[in-house]
Amino acid sequence: MSQWYVRISTTVKAIMLPIIGIAFFLGLWTIAANNIDTSLGQFPGPKAVGTQIVNLYQEHVDSREKEQAFYQRQELRNAERLKKDPNYPAKIRDYTGKETFLDQIITSLVTVMSGFLFAVIIAIPLGISVGLNKSLNLAINPIIQVFKPVSPLAWLPLVTMVVSAVYTSDDPMFDKSFINSMITVTLCCVWPMVINTAIGVSSINQDWLNVSSVLRLPNLVHVRKIILPASIPAIFTGMRLSLGIAWMVLIAAEMLAQNPGLGKFVWDEFQNGSSQSLSRIMTAVFVIGFIGFLLDRAMLKIQRFVSWDKTTVNR
Repeated sequence: MSQWYVRISTTVKAIMLPIIGIAFFLGLWTIAANNIDTSLGQFPGPKAVGTQIVNLYQEHVDSREKEQAFYQRQELRNAERLKKDPNYPAKIRDYTGKETFLDQIITSLVTVMSGFLFAVIIAIPLGISVGLNKSLNLAINPIIQVFKPVSPLAWLPLVTMVVSAVYTSDDPMFDKSFINSMITVTLCCVWPMVINTAIGVSSINQDWLNVSSVLRLPNLVHVRKIILPASIPAIFTGMRLSLGIAWMVLIAAEMLAQNPGLGKFVWDEFQNGSSQSLSRIMTAVFVIGFIGFLLDRAMLKIQRFVSWDKTTVNR
């Protein structure tokens, strides 16, 4: 009986406490919004944000209908001309309508994940090497310590200039704005991953290393069978930190560099200055935070899946 009571009590607390917290927050937000008047009107409350979520989704649906109608008109026009002239070279022009809010979300996600994965490819092998080799650690550590505190946004002007000078092509595979944002994200992701991976590798239980030595495992097998499984908690800690920082930096970079994405959406709405701008910005703020939360939960799920010790992955 007591066990059932404890279970029910724990379940009720797990459900009710977050609901109470959210309700309290919404109440405070509503009171604050009703008492703040800005040059663009009243500060948006929960109801205004809910309305904008519906509006932004409807704008996306309308935009897709326009895009579909645009391509259908071209196909009909080409079909009519081909009837008159079978040798007519049919052309389909790309739709150049304004990106919707959902399009901006996808653009930001593609950019941040590209930069993050590029950083993973660089940082994890480097972190393992640094953790295994004390001489390499001594050689690289000063460089890491110097560049680690530098805000990635400070790199943005340099990255922009270098990409403009180096990435020259008449038919580029990627937009320069995408390359600029991706490299900026990579720069902010590398250092936490290198440091955490190196710490994880260097703190592996000595008994496990002795087992590898006794079995005379080749280097690659030693890394695959001993180093990587033992270092996964530290590696994923670095990856989760990096992804959270990357998401924040990307939004700021898009605002500064006017690259497509959620950051540019927020800045454009601020510059627009319409009566709905504040509520649209507030909606974007919540979406940015919610996506950041989902990205962290996704990393946690991946860590649970690949970790051999599930008890080390709690939250």
